Amino acid sequence: MSDVNVNQVLAQMRAMSVEATNKPKPVATSGEDFASLLKDSIDSVNKTQKTAQKMTTDFEKGTSDASLAEVMVSVQKAGVSFQAMVEVRNKLSDAYKEVMNMPL
Repeated sequence: MSDVNVNQVLAQMRAMSVEATNKPKPVATSGEDFASLLKDSIDSVNKTQKTAQKMTTDFEKGTSDASLAEVMVSVQKAGVSFQAMVEVRNKLSDAYKEVMNMPL
């Protein structure tokens, strides 16, 4: 290696050392935090369930032009979205328990 290459490598190592000792820079986000994202997804599931319930009620009363297949798809969509939300909740709960049991 020539002196130029060694000096370049040393300069890069010093720069990396300075970066490692500095505080981490905040990550640019879209302005949306985790809590609002979670709330939005729960609201979306709730809206899906209300839509399915309304379609079912309207179909039973005969006030809707929706077919039985459309009503059943809506009910299944609401059920799947609710099950997915429950699984996310379970995973978050497990992660919280794991973090709380970590030794300091």
